[in-house]
Amino acid sequence: MQILTLGINHHTAPIQVREQVAFTPEMIQPALHHLKDHLASVSETHLPEATILSTCNRTELYCAANDEHSDQQSSLLKKSAIEWLAKSRGIDHQELMPHVYVLPQSLAVRHAFRVACGLDSMVVGETQILGQLKDAVRSADEAGSLGTYLNQLFQKTFQVAKEVRGTTEIGAHSISMAAAAVRLSERIFESVSDQKVLFIGAGEMINLCATHFAARKPKLMAVANRTLERGQELADQLSEQGLATESLRLSDLPTRLHDFDIVVSCTASTLPIIGLGMVENAVKQRRHRPVVMVDLAVPRDIEAEVGKLNDVYLYTVDDLSDIVQAGSDSRQAAVGQAEAIIETRVSHFMHWLETRGTVPLIQDLRQRGEDLSSIELERARKLLAKGEDPQVVLDLLAQGLTNKFLHGSLHALQHAQGEERDALMKILPGLFRSNNSNQ
Repeated sequence: MQILTLGINHHTAPIQVREQVAFTPEMIQPALHHLKDHLASVSETHLPEATILSTCNRTELYCAANDEHSDQQSSLLKKSAIEWLAKSRGIDHQELMPHVYVLPQSLAVRHAFRVACGLDSMVVGETQILGQLKDAVRSADEAGSLGTYLNQLFQKTFQVAKEVRGTTEIGAHSISMAAAAVRLSERIFESVSDQKVLFIGAGEMINLCATHFAARKPKLMAVANRTLERGQELADQLSEQGLATESLRLSDLPTRLHDFDIVVSCTASTLPIIGLGMVENAVKQRRHRPVVMVDLAVPRDIEAEVGKLNDVYLYTVDDLSDIVQAGSDSRQAAVGQAEAIIETRVSHFMHWLETRGTVPLIQDLRQRGEDLSSIELERARKLLAKGEDPQVVLDLLAQGLTNKFLHGSLHALQHAQGEERDALMKILPGLFRSNNSNQ
């Protein structure tokens, strides 16, 4: 079975490339149907398997297909998957190629384990990616694209992540993206407690950011969301901590943006929510008081040109990398421990994968054995029905089974020559060794 992972991430591509190939949650299941059909049509694989993981830092395809054509099949699978990714996102695949990594077999398994453990994240040891990976697997299962091999891979992946987090300190001393957003704001403003903060969106990342900012007791915390009710839910949670809050609609942003000193945005929009003109008007109304804007979305929520304006401090997820890597030296011992665990678990999984190839042979041998036994048992029943001595019948049954089970091996040994004969002479004694033997 060919297992393949390909994609781009924050190590291989800047945000302007990553946002071009990102999938929103609503896109995933339809995309999986198309990807599975595409792989089946180009590789003649009847039941290909596929999963799509898309976050702010990565877009990855996990694929599995039969390897009837071995290297040829693997090469075809790689090529078709890359072409599909580029075409599905409307970009030229030659433009995408310099940023794509392609990981077959054990490399794909190792990568999945490292991603789930937070070793491949911008924030080493962060836990959010594990939940995102579980969501990706759930979507693949619902779309019918999660087969035996990828399902087994991801179940092992989750077990490895649990083991690593339970036996190492991989998450210790890590600085989250949410905490980094607070630190960036404190570089511009002496105290966040004197500022008004606006959160755009109401997803998990915004909730995390709101929690970190709430600890600084800002003057006002507002939530703008496409659905007013969901934004109000987050605002209500913050108000329970004794904070001044309000909720806005996204349509309110043009007339209210100037009221806020810090703006943190992370939505699933495929197009920017805040444009250059909107921010220019806000800056004028603020009379050039500085504003910090943190865009954690991919694709970006805030037009890149906004960062060129005076008095606007715009940061993207890539800009936060220096801060989130703080404390990395303290985590190196834990990283080494985690990598050692992963290497062992990769070997175990690859052994399982290799043994899966023997399943058809095992089933065939078992069926042949049952067929031979049925023939001899039927013969014995007939002899007993004729009144033959049971002891004689049992002896004949044992002799018949022995002859039939040894026939193939003895025939092969008698007709083999040279290296083939030598190989059989080494293998056959082990195959017929008694279970009670101490040798």
